[in-house]
Amino acid sequence: MSVVLNELIKSEISRIAVAHNLESAVLEQFAEYVIANHKKKLPKSQTVKRLTLTQVKAKVLEHFGVPDVKALKKAPAFVMGTNGQTVKLTGKEGWESLYRQFIGILPGENGETGYGCVNGINIFSYAMPWKAFGLDGATATTEDVKTVYRNLSKIYHPDVPGTGDARIFERLTVFYKSLTEVF
Repeated sequence: MSVVLNELIKSEISRIAVAHNLESAVLEQFAEYVIANHKKKLPKSQTVKRLTLTQVKAKVLEHFGVPDVKALKKAPAFVMGTNGQTVKLTGKEGWESLYRQFIGILPGENGETGYGCVNGINIFSYAMPWKAFGLDGATATTEDVKTVYRNLSKIYHPDVPGTGDARIFERLTVFYKSLTEVF
C-alpha cells in the first residue's frame, strides 16, 4: 500500500526535523509506517495481559507477606511505606498505585507512550527517575544526569513551542533534583 503524505504532515515533519536536528527522510518513513499500520493490532503473542484487580491485590498482599487487607493495614512495612497515610483500597486504582509504589512496573505499562511518558515510563504514575532519564543508577554519573536533564529540558521546558509542558517539566525537575542530590 502506497502512502502519500499531505502538505500539512510534510510541513510538520520539516519543522520537527529542524527543531530536533533530525533527518526529514527518517520522519517521513515513520509517518508513512504509522499511516499504513495505525489500525493493525499486535499479534496475541506480543500483547501483554493486564492484571485483574484480584491479581494485583494478591501480588500486593504477597509482597507484604500478609493474607488479607486487615493484616496489610497492620503490617509494619506497609504502615512505614505509606507513612501512615490512608490508602484507598476499595478499587483497582488504589491497588495498582500500591503495586507501582512497592513492586514495580505493572505488566502492560512498560514502554508506554502518550502524555507524561518519558523513555517508556509514565512519570506521573511512577517515581522512577533513573528509568525516566534512561540511565542506570549503578553506572551513571552526575554529568550523565545533567546531560539527560538538559536534553529533556529542550523538549519539555514550558518556553519550548510545540512540545513544552510545565507539568511534565516540573516532574522531570523533581526527578533531576532527587538524582543530583544523591551524588
